[in-house]
Amino acid sequence: MDVKDFYYDLPQELIAQDPLEDRSSSRLLVLHKENGTLEHKHFSEILDYLNPGDCLVLNNTKVIPARLFGEREGTQAKIEILLLKRREKDLWETLVKPGKKARPGTRILFGGGLLVGEVESIVEDGNRLIRFHYQGIFEEILDQLGQMPLPPYITHQLKDKNRYQTVYAKYDGSAAAPTAGLHFTPELLDEIRARGIRIAEVTLHVGLGTFRPVKAEHVQEHHMHSEFYHLDQKAADIINQTKQSGGRVVCVGTTSCRTVESAAAKLKEEMSRSVEAGLLAENGREKAHDTEHIFVKPCSGWTDIFIYPGYQFQVLDALITNFHLPESTLVMLVSALAGREQVLHAYRQAVEQRYRFFSFGDAMLIL
Repeated sequence: MDVKDFYYDLPQELIAQDPLEDRSSSRLLVLHKENGTLEHKHFSEILDYLNPGDCLVLNNTKVIPARLFGEREGTQAKIEILLLKRREKDLWETLVKPGKKARPGTRILFGGGLLVGEVESIVEDGNRLIRFHYQGIFEEILDQLGQMPLPPYITHQLKDKNRYQTVYAKYDGSAAAPTAGLHFTPELLDEIRARGIRIAEVTLHVGLGTFRPVKAEHVQEHHMHSEFYHLDQKAADIINQTKQSGGRVVCVGTTSCRTVESAAAKLKEEMSRSVEAGLLAENGREKAHDTEHIFVKPCSGWTDIFIYPGYQFQVLDALITNFHLPESTLVMLVSALAGREQVLHAYRQAVEQRYRFFSFGDAMLIL
């Protein structure tokens, strides 16, 4: 497959620059993957498509104010950095602009020296490992000095930084929001629970790879950046019970999708290793029977899962997602679920119907 096969034409004015006042008032394009049927709805009508016994999987990551503006020590040279990944307590992998001013040994002052970053090394893709020095609590200083890391296609200033945060965000760590979740309000979530739909919370800290363009010509040549994920016992139980009872696992966003599919892949790999090692040899049938209805187990780690057409989903049954950039890995992911032709047709219809695109845009439900 060529990357250009996932291109669609998007007028610039359809890229949403500001969030709607009411989160759940965005539009919803429903795509039925079995026959390609499209329905035009509003997001609050999502309830009409969820059944008692289904479960929603939410990514409860929290976006940190990861964009920092500073000066190179001893000069007035301006430097902007974006925190990507915490490697150790005070050591972060970062994106630096301009990179040529951030050689190893360079010290960068933020807030007049309230926070000092020292470049330790240059790593993959020219990113910098920076160690921070400060007095007090890093998160409090970051909250004081940092700005929300809005995607490059959003040029408007965000008035309320909480609008680039889901209402259920809990754990700091993302360089970008899991934007499909921005449409939910506490009231809508309460109504979903009241209808007998369970909610499983997982965590995936979104990295910059979400926005990085695919530079390879062929899809299979692209390498995803790794992101940290965590799926606990409670979420695993809800997901397994849902699948076992015939309910659907509805992932809110591609990040939730990547989390559950990564967990499923990890379980499959563990079971395969156990069989190879002969650990299931004794009473093998009974043990295999015990695990055949388990889809995920609690796990944490780094995932670089890349989902594109041809991928067989292990856990996900339906997906709530926003509209994604042309030729992006996320368009490839939704194409794996609903078929490239159907997805591109749906996107063309969304353009024709003047839907709002990308992070602050409208949503899509793929059933």
